[in-house]
Amino acid sequence: MYTFIKFGGSVITDKTGREAADLVVIERLAHAVAEARAADPNLALVLGHGSGSFGHHYAARYGVHRGIPLSADHTGFALTAAAALRLNRIVVDTLLAAQVPAVSFQPSASLQSTNGQIITWETAPIAEALQRRLVPVIHGDVAFDTAQGTAIISTEALLSFLALRSPLQPRRIILVGEAAVYTADPHRDPTAQPIPLINQENIAQVLVMTGGSRAADVTGGMRSKIELMWHLIERLPELEVTLIGPDPALLTAALLGQSLAMGTVIKRW
Repeated sequence: MYTFIKFGGSVITDKTGREAADLVVIERLAHAVAEARAADPNLALVLGHGSGSFGHHYAARYGVHRGIPLSADHTGFALTAAAALRLNRIVVDTLLAAQVPAVSFQPSASLQSTNGQIITWETAPIAEALQRRLVPVIHGDVAFDTAQGTAIISTEALLSFLALRSPLQPRRIILVGEAAVYTADPHRDPTAQPIPLINQENIAQVLVMTGGSRAADVTGGMRSKIELMWHLIERLPELEVTLIGPDPALLTAALLGQSLAMGTVIKRW
């Protein structure tokens, strides 16, 4: 059984800056993963991360997510891809330093999309890495798109594809970003309250309450993430999705299936 993790771009970088990696947070999260693997040697993990202030800046500037025609200048596409890879190298190197055998897999090297949706992706090498007790690391990336020329594929979309269209069906997905899903934007509304559980009884209400991202983000905000995760749960009824903040103790506990003091669990029932 597999566990997918996502390090949100907003927690491993300062998304209001430019290529501003939060090395302290990345290191703490890497050690939390290492601690969980040491406690449970059977953990099979796929780790993804957002691009934060690395890829999103260039994608928004050049409109990569809206599509670049074949005949147009694709410099922005190349700059976005390079920025995403720079952050990926930081994440992977930090995991390796924490004794996590991380291996980078660049999605755009083997992926194609249509209208921003993944059509094909060669995922067999990721499965091979898992068989060898390695930790594959993927990231939000650019893509060549058959309809609009170019696209941006979010980390959540990559994890969703792996969950539904590869043998790597997860039992758990852990999203490390905001401390929880809230009744309103907690950065703007001091009365916002965390929602500990989202299920079929309150999902419609939650989607009404959740909004977009505060900084440049070409993959959508909290609402789009919840919608995508709920779509996964509808297809995989046993799946549980946990949203937590960048607290290493919470990440280790979530990876080990322990109860959490803070966060939001999304599940069918």
